[in-house]
Amino acid sequence: MSKRDCYEILGVSRDADDAVIKKAYRRLAMKHHPDRNPDSPDAEEKFKEAQGAYDILSDDQKRARYDQYGYQGLEGQGGGGGGGGFGDIFGDVFSDIFGGGRSGPARGADLKYDLEVSLEEAASGFTKKIDIPKRVACGTCHGSGAKKGSKPVTCGTCAGVGQVRMQQGFFSVQQACPTCRGKGQIIKNPCGKCRGNGLVQETKTLSVKIPAGVDTGDRIRLTGEGEGGEAGAPAGDLYVETHVRPHEIFQRDGNNLHTEVPIGFVTAALGGDMQIPSLSGRLKLVIPAETQSGRVFRLRGKGVPSVRGAGVGDLFCRVVVETPVNLSDQQKSLLRELGDSFGDQHRPQESSWFDRVKSFFEG
Repeated sequence: MSKRDCYEILGVSRDADDAVIKKAYRRLAMKHHPDRNPDSPDAEEKFKEAQGAYDILSDDQKRARYDQYGYQGLEGQGGGGGGGGFGDIFGDVFSDIFGGGRSGPARGADLKYDLEVSLEEAASGFTKKIDIPKRVACGTCHGSGAKKGSKPVTCGTCAGVGQVRMQQGFFSVQQACPTCRGKGQIIKNPCGKCRGNGLVQETKTLSVKIPAGVDTGDRIRLTGEGEGGEAGAPAGDLYVETHVRPHEIFQRDGNNLHTEVPIGFVTAALGGDMQIPSLSGRLKLVIPAETQSGRVFRLRGKGVPSVRGAGVGDLFCRVVVETPVNLSDQQKSLLRELGDSFGDQHRPQESSWFDRVKSFFEG
């Protein structure tokens, strides 16, 4: 086996007690089991290394000799499991890896429902009715699976536990009872409606309250609205996951909204007021004189409310100065005349840029 220090392999201190050592080995065995890592060539070696270290540290006598003499003190001792319960813990790990057995009727499965909403709905919140097809407890047998007037009987193989333990050498593996499949009971006279399953397929209409501020990926949990459990076991839960549709005008970033606002070059130069949309209605945006394309205006509190109640986001408006198109000859002539009248003081960014370009080419 590996000659690395046993305590280092398991990642525990030299004064660790049995519970800490057992927990550390269990974690490593779960992590490196070859069946969980079929594509990892090192997994089997790491698994065996953890096995060997636990075999030593879980046995009081082996651990004492190892602490005093190292691996040399164990020569001739053989491998195998000692008094530390190696077989028991490996059985627990093996059960976790391969699913093990379950005791009694299983809880119902959880369900997921994808709900598509508009940005306006997500911002304001609303109530939505949804139809959920699912398996529910049979109304005839009330979920027992047994015919009316009869009852399930205790499984004779597992005595109602739902699990059986198989021993192979020092391995002790616990798994679901093959007779009752982990239920602990057997139905001799099945219900005619659900055929002994205890569950029937139905579609249930639910009213789901969507809080204001939800975003894509947010989930709303409806306890007990999943599929029914076996033989009266609790039902699972329903998770409604929201997906916000893209908007024609706004782009969402958390609780903030962003939009582009086109303005004419006359408004950009001289300033003016304009109406812009928001989720709460029309707003007035004041454009100051000499506004450059790309400038961003922030309107506080006009975004999306936080789903956790931490205030409301902002609306960011980025103005884009629009160049006139389809000009007449007269308009073109007027623009040329206006352009000739401009000096450098009227185009500070252009003049500054040309100065930098000139400096670049001249070295």
